[in-house]
Amino acid sequence: MQNRFPLWKNVLIVLVLLIGLIYALPNLFGEDPAVQISPQRGAAVDESLVVRVGKILREAQIPPKSIERQEGRLLIRFPNTDAQLKAADLLRERLGDDYVVALNLAPSTPGWLQALGAKPMYLGLDLRGGVHFLLEVDMDAAIDQALERYQSDIRATLRESKIRYLGVQREGRAIVVKFRSRGDLDRAQAVLEKNFRQLVIKPDAEALQLTVQLSQAEEKEIRRFALKQNLTTLRNRVNELGVAEPVIQQQGENRIVVQLPGVQDTTRAKEILGATATLEFRLVDTEHDVEAALQGHPPIGAKLYRTRDGRPVLLKRQVIVTGDQIVDASSGFDQQSGTPAVFVTLDSVGAKRMAKVTRENIGKPMAVVFIENRIETKKVDGKTVKVRKRVEEVINVATIRGRFSKRFQITGLNSTEEARNLALLLRAGALAAPIDIVEERTVGPSLGKDNIERGFLSVIVGFTLVLVFMAWYYKLFGLVADVALFFNLVLLIAILSLLQATLTMPGIAGIVLTVGMAVDANVLIFERIKEELRNGNSPQASIYSGYEKAFATIFDANITTLIAALVLFSFGTGPIKGFAVTLSIGIMTSMFTAILVTRMLINWIYGGRRVAKLAI
Repeated sequence: MQNRFPLWKNVLIVLVLLIGLIYALPNLFGEDPAVQISPQRGAAVDESLVVRVGKILREAQIPPKSIERQEGRLLIRFPNTDAQLKAADLLRERLGDDYVVALNLAPSTPGWLQALGAKPMYLGLDLRGGVHFLLEVDMDAAIDQALERYQSDIRATLRESKIRYLGVQREGRAIVVKFRSRGDLDRAQAVLEKNFRQLVIKPDAEALQLTVQLSQAEEKEIRRFALKQNLTTLRNRVNELGVAEPVIQQQGENRIVVQLPGVQDTTRAKEILGATATLEFRLVDTEHDVEAALQGHPPIGAKLYRTRDGRPVLLKRQVIVTGDQIVDASSGFDQQSGTPAVFVTLDSVGAKRMAKVTRENIGKPMAVVFIENRIETKKVDGKTVKVRKRVEEVINVATIRGRFSKRFQITGLNSTEEARNLALLLRAGALAAPIDIVEERTVGPSLGKDNIERGFLSVIVGFTLVLVFMAWYYKLFGLVADVALFFNLVLLIAILSLLQATLTMPGIAGIVLTVGMAVDANVLIFERIKEELRNGNSPQASIYSGYEKAFATIFDANITTLIAALVLFSFGTGPIKGFAVTLSIGIMTSMFTAILVTRMLINWIYGGRRVAKLAI
């Protein structure tokens, strides 16, 4: 019984422990209060912006720790939160609407660790502080909007089919179409049933009217689409805040939970989440002079807009298609020219209208207008005032090359990034239904800090008690188990960091439980070794038998706990899932350290030599 591992096994175990140490290290460096500046409306993030921001901060005597350009954004680190808050207010005022200024906490991981891809774990809302919103999608408004669209579409369809009608009126959740004669009613019913298969159309021959209602399937689809579209819109708006690891998920049939860890600027978060936006496709008015419109005399039937870089564009007032008729949009490349393009898919009504307009206007330019309603909070004479702001800007002008169908592409874009951004706006620009904030909770940074300190203290106390007990009861073998326990904690944190998992209080509970359970395996092994020694076996044979015979028991015990953790993960919600993930990873790392790492250390101490007595 030599109790020796082959060289490759020793090297492999040491390598795993070293990698674990490296990837767990970023969690020791903490975070800096920072201000993040993101471009908007084609603004550039270049060296001139760095110089401009540096000058603004110097003049205000707010020295930053550093100013960094990162992935098209500017990150300014500050020594404390007071400087961060002052700088954010100042930069927001001085940079204007071309940039989004958001508060953030930036990891202060050294460059050499960042180069290796080592990042700290994300901290959840309860540890880092932040805001929790429960939003309710106004489904009645979504249904009303859909009925208004259908009301307009029915009018247009009857006019196109040259069927005379007395009126198209909304009555509650129905659209009533009245006619002069039975003949018109019958023809209208046939045309509407052919064009609007998703609607329920009931004729009333005596009253000479058709009652049009949404089918149950259509109503369900409108609700589903409203929720899905709002989720996408909110995700994109949260990206604008620059929040790491946000939680945006559906709750029930009409509610959305938004959790923004680390966000200190709750007013700004509410403004962005509550903004409503839509899109419109309009033809460019090429017949009239833009200069005349700039002088304050826009022609009848046209309206003056501006592009994101400030160029004036004269557009026709007639709207071809609105954003809520866009089913999907994705970026890609034009197959013929290889230039960046955006592929847009419309619903049936939008497709029909788009096909008609484009067929009649081939070779003419068409524009996409982005319209957003925001509520901004400003301080006027020391008082907080909410100002409603409407932004209307042309995000793209392209030439119509042919008749558009349900799916068409927009070209004339400068880069793949512009195509990607346009697809994002087309997909998420339109809010399908208004949302109301029904619940708002703020977890302050001080409470989060307190939670971290208490959580850290619980891990340290649990860890120390286990170390002392093992060293006292199992002597040298106990110290070896303590070293393995340390590496178990390191590996657990390293894996959570590599997965970029979000650590919450239940996650810390999982870590504390893992620390306590991790030495179970060593207790089983060491007791088995003691038993073998009592039976008169030699120390080397006892070590060998202890590890070999205890393995099956350890394996069974950990597998049953792992099954319980997997069940928790499958059926649990957010915090319970966090606990289950930490526990599952902890079980696997504890098996590795308790069996392989302790065996390697014991082999180094006792293996391959004559031993009279074991310190156990």
